[in-house]
Amino acid sequence: MAELRLARENDPNVTATDLAMMERAIALASKAAAIGEVPVGAVVYKGDRIVAEASNNREATRDPVGHAELLAMSAAGKVLGDWRLTDCSLAVTLEPCPMCAGAMVNARLGRLIYGTDDPKAGACKTLFHIPTDERLNHRVTIIQGVLANQCRQQLREFFQQRRRQNKHAQKSRTA
Repeated sequence: MAELRLARENDPNVTATDLAMMERAIALASKAAAIGEVPVGAVVYKGDRIVAEASNNREATRDPVGHAELLAMSAAGKVLGDWRLTDCSLAVTLEPCPMCAGAMVNARLGRLIYGTDDPKAGACKTLFHIPTDERLNHRVTIIQGVLANQCRQQLREFFQQRRRQNKHAQKSRTA
């Protein structure tokens, strides 16, 4: 049975590998932010081996499904030669949206480890509970809150900078 867990310091369900993969996802998110993408990074791993990784690329590709989680899962399926990701974990910096959460169920993902909650689109705990919904044919084990402060701060800084840039651009247009 899948479950939702809040990661706490020294949580026995959060392994050193989980922490390393979340750190890698944070690094990927930083690269995304540097090119103007919302800083979300995702890593699919099996055991301690990275299978695939990605960061958001919607702005660069003009692709509405250019979410880090979808890109990483799609690449993982190709690497593994199977659409089923049952024995895989996915570390992502932000709670997945409904589209990504649904894809995780359909991919039969084994575990989801995420950093910070998403109060506007979170579909794993905040607004919806898609990966653990008993009505669906698969449930994903979820561990939330892994390196949450770092993930939250990364997003907060990105959006503060974006608001400053928008305000400056607006002043330039009206001057």
